[in-house]
Amino acid sequence: MRFLFVPLINLLLLVRALLGLPFRLLAARHRPAYVRFRLTGDPPYREHTRQQRLGLSALRGVGRREPATVSSLESFRDALALLVLDPKVKGIVVELEELEVPPAKRDVLVKLLEEFRAAGKRVVAWAVSTGNQGYQLMCAADEVLLSPAGRLEMVGFAVEATALGEGLGRLGIKAHFFRRGEHKTAPELFTHSHISDIQRQTLEAFLDERYEELVDSVARGRGRTPEEVRAWIDQGPYSAKRALEAGLVDGLCSEVELPARLGEKTEEENEDEEEGLDPFPVYRARLPWPPVKWRRLRPRPRLAVVPLTGMIVPGMGGASPMGSRLAGSDSMVKAIRAAGRDRRARAMVLYVASPGGSALASELILEAVQRVAKKKPVIAFVDRVAASGGYMAALGAKEIWSTPHAVVGSIGVYSGKFDASELLERLGVHRELITRGENAGIFSPTRGFTEHEQRTMELEVEETYQAFLEHVAKARSRTKEEIHTLAEGRVYSGQRAREVGLVDRLGGYEEACRRALELAKVPAERFDIVLYGAGEKRFSLLKLLLGGSHAGVFAFCPTAWSLEGFGGGEHFE
Repeated sequence: MRFLFVPLINLLLLVRALLGLPFRLLAARHRPAYVRFRLTGDPPYREHTRQQRLGLSALRGVGRREPATVSSLESFRDALALLVLDPKVKGIVVELEELEVPPAKRDVLVKLLEEFRAAGKRVVAWAVSTGNQGYQLMCAADEVLLSPAGRLEMVGFAVEATALGEGLGRLGIKAHFFRRGEHKTAPELFTHSHISDIQRQTLEAFLDERYEELVDSVARGRGRTPEEVRAWIDQGPYSAKRALEAGLVDGLCSEVELPARLGEKTEEENEDEEEGLDPFPVYRARLPWPPVKWRRLRPRPRLAVVPLTGMIVPGMGGASPMGSRLAGSDSMVKAIRAAGRDRRARAMVLYVASPGGSALASELILEAVQRVAKKKPVIAFVDRVAASGGYMAALGAKEIWSTPHAVVGSIGVYSGKFDASELLERLGVHRELITRGENAGIFSPTRGFTEHEQRTMELEVEETYQAFLEHVAKARSRTKEEIHTLAEGRVYSGQRAREVGLVDRLGGYEEACRRALELAKVPAERFDIVLYGAGEKRFSLLKLLLGGSHAGVFAFCPTAWSLEGFGGGEHFE
């Protein structure tokens, strides 16, 4: 049937293009010399052809986006490739508004802008207010502009590490946790009154990498020495006026003044019109022969993508009012199995953006990935964080790909509970624990662990840790002893993880997708992505605290600190 309907659909597309040709020929004379794009939020790498929700809620309608908004990095790439071919186009204006991309996506955007400039076109970056990440991207432009009322919040990077031990004690709550590995600092959030030296060293290592990358990218983009850039950072933040005086930006103008500054309109024309520069959809509509998405007789190769985002928990996962993601093992296994059953999808990419979670749930996801990997190539890709249970799930893939600044590792285990007996006593709540069995009250929050329960928990944590080491050793073709020297909760950047052998390759999302198809011996010049899952939301703080209050075994990445650009995961909605 496809061979009958596809020619008919293409004929209709051709007729529509011909009917609109006279109008486009008239409009073509008014094609803009500069085209406007708006980068905001966290646009996905690609737009997906289909989404399988597997019983989860369907996509809800979203508000109509502003026409200039970049919907995906793929669409931005295609748009720039079209503009390069038009001699009438001098360049583009990239407007930044609350851009929240991780370093990996920022690097993709920087590369696209550099390639556009190398083709002889001009890039102008404009923002009202931006910070470290946005300014690093703006430095890839020929000209950097700010709104006169704007700000440049380039102040370097800071991490706020939290220790709740003393505070919980004052409330009458005692945290009892067992961990395997002194670098497994996650339970310190609840047990320590101050930040440990090991946690401080881990955080400082990541800060050093991010800071030096900021200095290097700004120095290259603005043609300054690293010493000058460090002085800039130390004097921030900046008002727009101060940023101009210091040489961080090239000029100040409002959005409506952009056309006049670029020579597109006179100041009088600017005052008469509310609209500024034309966005890309308007430009495309004025082309005599705009690109037409012809239907293919043979469909493009299909790649299945399964996102593992957020804390890993048993069950189906859920949603909090805050919109946080929670990866349930049941829903993840169903999504992975569905991707494995898709015969048209010759390969699968497991997109991991998870700090870990339940050891049991993580192992169930690992087993599901391993089963699919027996049928078709599977690549695990990390651009934010794949730690503890997140890294365990990635072990089922044939290859693990990471971006240089992702967070990888944290191979370790901890488990414990909260003892609220003192709090209950203060509140006048009296509970009596009556048991039959030596460990029957092990999960009770009304008392701490007995000596027998402590030994049981220590054995369980050790057993889980040894099982984790076995999984990693088998997947990485190393001995348990070798992996142990890299484990005990140690956290690595993607670059360092590649050096010690915890990941196979450094690269971007597109490269990882093409590698998966390459392993399947499928041409990967143009391909479609089919998304499975992605309906879960992150955990709520209440669920996190309750989840850590009994003796289930967990394998978390450090949750007591956060670093700009690593929150959440790929937006697949």
